[in-house]
Amino acid sequence: MSQQKIVLLFIAVVVFGSILYTFVGGGEQTEQYIERIEKERERQFKYLKYNQESPLTEAQKRELDQLDFYPVDPGFLVKARIEPIEIKKMIEVPLTDGSVEKYLRHSFAVFELDGRELRLLLLQAAKEADKRNFFLAFADATSGEETYGGGRFLNLRQDGQRSITIDFNLAYNPYCAYNPDYACPIPPRENILEVPIRAGEKNYTK
Repeated sequence: MSQQKIVLLFIAVVVFGSILYTFVGGGEQTEQYIERIEKERERQFKYLKYNQESPLTEAQKRELDQLDFYPVDPGFLVKARIEPIEIKKMIEVPLTDGSVEKYLRHSFAVFELDGRELRLLLLQAAKEADKRNFFLAFADATSGEETYGGGRFLNLRQDGQRSITIDFNLAYNPYCAYNPDYACPIPPRENILEVPIRAGEKNYTK
């Protein structure tokens, strides 16, 4: 390899590393980012095992030793642009028990993942006071096999005038994945992805 090619390769590596450093957590180093996600997962585990509001039964709590997650992958931390829906309206989102909850059909988050452009519908709870907070329910090609068949959830917050960060490493199971007595929103058809999202929480098994 010529000296010129070696220099160009070195520059490319430095640039990529700089981009990753800047993108992960806004300057957060990769190791720090992974540690932060792991701490959030530990917090989630402790909530399910010990909290009185946990959807788990007492027998489930005693048996729960850990939750099952995909390895943390910074590639699933994406910056999406927000495409507002011109005519926003309240819709009734069906729940797993046949009832409904009202959400505002607010906008689309548009981003690239593995070279494909994806679009996800952002919903806002009818009683949400902070208009920068959004709810995202989605299903993907792993649903029903590696992950819960009813999809997974993300709580998002708008962090730019026309942008929002989506971290699929924080995707979590709805309560009904642990206990069928709970009613959970079903992902809207716009959020049923054909691609696999191998990030976040896997299916819960007793």
